[in-house]
Order: sequence, then C-alpha cells, then structure tokens
Amino acid sequence: MTGSLGVAPQAPASLGPGTLTGVRHRDPSCRSAGSLVELDAVTHRFGEVTALDRLTLAVPREQITVLLGPNGAGKTTAIRVITGALTPTEGTVSTFGLDPRADGAQVRSRCGVVSAKPALYDRLSGYDNLLYSARLYEVDPQLIEPRIREAAQRFAIEYALGQQVGGYSTGMKTRLALARSVLHRPELLLFDEPTSGLDPESSQAVLDLIRDMTSDGRTVVMCTHLLAEAEGLADHVVVLDQGTDLIAGSPSALTRRYWPGAVVRLEAEHPERLDTIASWDGVIDYVRGDIATVTLDDISRVPDMIRHLVEEEVRLRRVEPHVPTLEDLYFAVRREASP
Repeated sequence: MTGSLGVAPQAPASLGPGTLTGVRHRDPSCRSAGSLVELDAVTHRFGEVTALDRLTLAVPREQITVLLGPNGAGKTTAIRVITGALTPTEGTVSTFGLDPRADGAQVRSRCGVVSAKPALYDRLSGYDNLLYSARLYEVDPQLIEPRIREAAQRFAIEYALGQQVGGYSTGMKTRLALARSVLHRPELLLFDEPTSGLDPESSQAVLDLIRDMTSDGRTVVMCTHLLAEAEGLADHVVVLDQGTDLIAGSPSALTRRYWPGAVVRLEAEHPERLDTIASWDGVIDYVRGDIATVTLDDISRVPDMIRHLVEEEVRLRRVEPHVPTLEDLYFAVRREASP
C-alpha cells in the first residue's frame, strides 16, 4: 500500500539524507574574515601513504572547533600542518594570516599545543617543567612566576608543583600540559586527543577546562574520535575520514540542514511491518532497525502516519519525536560517504 499523509509533498532540502556521497558540505559562514586558520585543498603524503587528501577547513575565531573522525582520519596531521610542523605536499595553509611554511617560528610562538601523550620531563618537578617552557617561549622573566602560579591554580595542580612529574597520574600530566600550553598567552590552542587514557571523571574535568578557554578570547581546535566529547564541546565541527573533510559547520546548523523536516522514532512488535513507510508520500528518509527512524517533510504528517499504521494493524510499542544529535549526523555522513 502506498500511503498518503495528507500534506502536499515538498522537495527535500539539498542536504537531505542520501545526497552526501562523494560531496563535501560546509557551512558557508565558516570561511570568512572571522577565520583564524584556513586550509585549502591541502594534501600531505608520507611516502606512498596519503594522510590528508585535499582537506579544506576553516577555524572560526574564539570558538571551539572539533576535528572528529576515527583513528587514521588525518586529525593529527592537520594540526601539525596548521602549526607548520609539517609542510603539505599540496595546497595552501593560512594561520593568523601567515604561511606556516615561511613563518613557522612566528606561527608556533602564537600557538599552544597539547598532544595525546604530552612530552614532559619526568625527572623534573611540575614547577621546573613550567619554568623551562616559559623560558623556552621567551616569557618576560618578571612575568614567569605569576603566570606559573596562575596556570597552576587554573588547572588545579598547585599542590603538585614540587613533585617529580614521573609520579603524576595520567590526569595530572594532562593538567600540567594544559597549564604549560597557556604560559605564553597563545591565541590558538590545539589539543590532540587530550583525554586519551583518562578515566571518565578526569576526562570531564579536562573538557570543562578546555570549554572555559574561549572565555578570554582564545580559539581552540580539538581532535577526538569520541562523539560524546564533541557533542558537548563543539561550536564548530569538521568530520574527517581518510584525510578528507566530509562535512563542516555548527552542529545545530548541520543537523537542521541534514534533517530539514521532522524526525520520529517508531518501535513496533514486528519491525519489518514498518518498511512500507519508506514509499509513502512526505517521507524523506526511512532507516530500518529495531527502532525505525523516519524523517518527514512536515511534523503535521505524524498523526496521519500513525493512523495509517493502526489501520494496517501494525502494533506500535513506542512513537516519539527525535531531535537529531551530532552522533546521528556523524553516522549518517559516514554511511553516505561509504562506497
């Protein structure tokens, strides 16, 4: 049976489900004078391995941009290209309006970087690690002491400054690395999997600290493969896969564009009996599962949809509206991009 849900069908938006394969989608507001970093068609190869494949992205000022993707997606390589630690094989990079290839030292002096496994001196105290970094960044000698104390207080490591770093927990080492990254007042902070190896409580504490960093005008780029981290943190998200940007923009704008209508989840006693919905007027997308997800072009179609299912004697266990999340977006994009 072909259902009719009572509202004249509307054409799906240009970014509706099923339209992503082979195409990159970006929020056009991202590339503007407000971007602190821009990569344009950047490719980087390590021998025969292509780590970045015509990657294009823009990092808005004073926001948290999350590079989201599985291990090997090119996130770490992107950060190294942004700072000039790597020179891309092809494409152009602009960081602070500078070319990191020509002005790498100046670019790096304005960045703070925390890697998944921070390089710290285990035989030195926390204080001496910070002191060494401050001198390396040529912080004014008169400002070093107050900045160390300020950073230690901000990241809750004052009590451990006199201890050897080799005795720190993983969470404490991450906090020390965060403190070190802000000593020279960088404009851009880049965090590569900063919660790697942390327990849930420590991870949340680190994410809360990172969230607070934009309050004083800093711009943050964070790499993660964990959807929960990105969901609660990102002002701007770039989904990467195999070195390529699949989609970019604010999470709310992207979910609105990808799901332009109403999304409803249905659970039935016999899930296969919901499959007829896929061919009904007004249905933009239907994803089968134990709990089926239906995207309609108008919320007013929901009562008619339920009525038709009841008339077909489909025994429904649950009907609920669904607000698409970043997790939904991520898996939808990955699904559509897969060959």
